[in-house]
Amino acid sequence: MGRYFGTDGVRGVANSELDALLAFKIGAAAAYELTQESAQNRKAKLLIGKDTRISSDMLENALVAGICSVGADVELLGVIPTPAVAFLTIKHKADAGIVISASHNSFEYNGIKIFAGNGYKLPDETEAKIEDLIDNFESIPKVTHEKLGRVIGSEIDPVVEYTDHLAETIQSDLSGLRVAVDCANGASSTTIRRLMRLVECKAEIRYNEPDGVNINDGCGSTHLDKLKERVKNGEFDLGVAFDGDADRCLIVDETGEELDGDRIMAVCAAHMKKQGKLRGGAFVATVLSNMGLHAYAEKNGMRIETSNVGDRYVLEMMLQKGYILGGEQSGHVIFLEYASTGDGELTALQFMSILKESGRKCSEIAAEVVPWPQLMVNVKVPNDKKATLQELPEIKAAIAAASEELGENGRILVRPSGTEALVRVMVEGRDSVQVETLTKKVAKVIESVV
Repeated sequence: MGRYFGTDGVRGVANSELDALLAFKIGAAAAYELTQESAQNRKAKLLIGKDTRISSDMLENALVAGICSVGADVELLGVIPTPAVAFLTIKHKADAGIVISASHNSFEYNGIKIFAGNGYKLPDETEAKIEDLIDNFESIPKVTHEKLGRVIGSEIDPVVEYTDHLAETIQSDLSGLRVAVDCANGASSTTIRRLMRLVECKAEIRYNEPDGVNINDGCGSTHLDKLKERVKNGEFDLGVAFDGDADRCLIVDETGEELDGDRIMAVCAAHMKKQGKLRGGAFVATVLSNMGLHAYAEKNGMRIETSNVGDRYVLEMMLQKGYILGGEQSGHVIFLEYASTGDGELTALQFMSILKESGRKCSEIAAEVVPWPQLMVNVKVPNDKKATLQELPEIKAAIAAASEELGENGRILVRPSGTEALVRVMVEGRDSVQVETLTKKVAKVIESVV
């Protein structure tokens, strides 16, 4: 991870770790770095979208000032899901797209993530160049007079263009399905109602009244309890939950059981293989993917390529290997045939289309994917210590002891979060009691030395 960029952009407490000055510098540095090859006879153009946090307006204005100070123009998309910004950046041939969001984090956090003109998140090397420019800000040439950038009037209707695109990715409508939707009081609040109308799906939409501070507050893909109860009590076919910027999606079946990204991806991969569309007979998952997913893939004649954690690394491997499906347990799923990044609403549509075509219950189509017991515990660790924590002798010894006890029937993975001041301890195995005991034991050792 870089000095400012984590695995999903720059992120921190708004107006503290991520303030207006830093946003101004990011805007100027990113615009300068990403528009050097723009045609000389036109000004470069960047698109900006945001989620519903109270701090998003402040950061948007700071970004705009930075971008315009180096001579690039800006089009503002307003509140819109992250994948919509990537899609519109490609469609309208913008030089870059910027999203102001902290995804699944609570409202006091915010973040800035950047897409290049091809709709992909920036590679590490480009982020490093932008970081160098931020640290040497006086080296960025400033423009004056008529060369200054401006906020230009936009003819883009982001909600219409994006939802039209999503609806076109499925072959038939979703009439007959009854779905409960949780928007996390986030960016999908602006798009989901029109999308459900387009595909003729009967949807009860909740947590779609953002007020600046209620994003992800007891709702969304990281808080599924209320959705589970609603699906069970309301006799829905399934429930769908997005995170704050709608680039991820989790599903609840009609019994109230959660389907994580692994199980969603397994269902989609098997369907794509049946259609002859699973390129290479394989898809990409991360090192955190459940061993039950691997067993399911092997049983059904599919291969899994494993990447580092983070949808950017999933995408890198997909592009490298030529695959069109990949994702994470957290619900980031990339359908490369339709999108250049993880897209929660697209994932929901693809899954619901498979469900309708199957004529079966949601619990039935997911039943063949049997997850191994897996537990993850987050341990709070200062950002400046989390990367080197595993070098400490006490922690090395605790990990080694847990790994030896698990043997061939499980595994342990300890890694720093790319977006938060946390170290994640994940243990997986055949025995749920053993998994819980070892996870807590290693987490306790980490807490004792921080």
